Formats: sequence, C-alpha cells, structure tokens
Amino acid sequence: MSLEIQNLHVRTEDREILHGVDLTVSKGETHALMGPNGSGKSMLANTIMGNPNYEVTEGKILLDGEDLTGAAPDERARAGLFLAFQYPATVPGVSVANFLRMAVNAGREEPIKVKEFGAMLGENMDLLKIDRAFTKRYLNEGFSGGEKKRAEILQMAMLKPAIAVLDETDSGLDIDALRIVSDGVNAMRGPEMGSLIITHYTRILNYVKPDFVHILLDGRIVREGGSELADELEEKGYEFIREEVAANAG
Repeated sequence: MSLEIQNLHVRTEDREILHGVDLTVSKGETHALMGPNGSGKSMLANTIMGNPNYEVTEGKILLDGEDLTGAAPDERARAGLFLAFQYPATVPGVSVANFLRMAVNAGREEPIKVKEFGAMLGENMDLLKIDRAFTKRYLNEGFSGGEKKRAEILQMAMLKPAIAVLDETDSGLDIDALRIVSDGVNAMRGPEMGSLIITHYTRILNYVKPDFVHILLDGRIVREGGSELADELEEKGYEFIREEVAANAG
C-alpha cells in the first residue's frame, strides 16, 4: 500500500502555497520531509488529511490507488491515514483511555471488548514507556509538550495506520522527550506501516533514520536523496539549497 501525492497544488484564501508536489510513501518506508519555516510542510500534512481550510486546485491524493482528494478527514482515517499534529488539541472531560477506545472503535465494525482493549493499551504503553496513570488524565489537559507528543504516538500505536504523517513531532521537545518519542516511532517501524516525518530540524533524524529525504522549498520539492541528505543539510543549512535551485533556474 502506498500514499501517492501527484502534482498537488494547494491554496489558502487568495494565495497558492504548494505548486505541484509529487511524493510517494509506501508501507515499510520512512520518509523525512524537510524545509525552512513557511515552505508549506504543515500545509501538505493538513491537506493529506483533508483539512477544509486548504483548497486543492490541481493534482490528486491516492491511498492504495483510491482517490481520496475530495474525501472527508474521517474517511481518510478509516482508509488508513494518520496525522500526528504539531499542536494537538485539548479535549477536557475525555480521558486518554476513553478517547483511544472511541478512536479504535471508529475503525471497527464491532466494538472492541474491554479486556482486549485493556491488553492492547497496556502492551502499547509498555512499548512507549508510558505510566499507566497517564490514560486516566483528560486528553492533553495540562500536558507538557512532551506528554502531548507521547499521547499522539500512543494513538498511532493503537490505531495501526497504513501511513502515518508526523507533523513537527520534535517541535518543543527536550532531549529526553525527543528520545522517548523517537524510540516509539522506531518501535513501530516495519512492513505494516509507512511514515512521513515532517521536520524543520535534523535532530529527530539522529534517532529515526529515514530511508528517503525530501526538501520542500517555496511549495516545491527541490531535492531528494537518502539519509545523507539530512546530514548535508545539518552541515550547510538551507541556504545552499536555495543557491542550488537559483543556479539551476538560471
């Protein structure tokens, strides 16, 4: 199964931000999408999940060959897409455990049995080194940045998507939280899930080694390569990419 983004043009209000993005992420692959602030990274993540604030004017989003370009966010989620938000929402009055159970049931025909859900939740919490008391708290209410991101990764582990998009998961994390989140992502790597890690910095890629790196600049993917491209970016910064693009244009 693959997520295919074909010649994607996206606008918000009166301005086009993405200008013909092509990208394919298959199960079993880990991709990193990198770019400076304002390059369109988060817009791409939100467009993949069907955020109505962004209008697709041209191109397609396909999952396993099915055209999801006009699908609602819940349809995309049921089809196998998952988005870990840069700024996860707070849900007062709903515990982490209840939220996760509702999310799991949304993708099933029959509600999951309490015992089965408890075992599944416990297994994934152990995997992510999360204290059991965590699930009794209201979702993201009073959570630190690291706790919010850990809750997102726990959701991903419970939902087992075909393709996971992680939007700036490393944003605002201290080194310990970054390592825990990275360990969780690595623990879920395998043939049953593909992932697209969207990031501004290379630091998460020191823990989660991508198979492919794509650089987004001014709404276009301008350079692609393996994990060594992230190392080159760490050494030289984004300016060398700008200079390269300008030289090729000239």
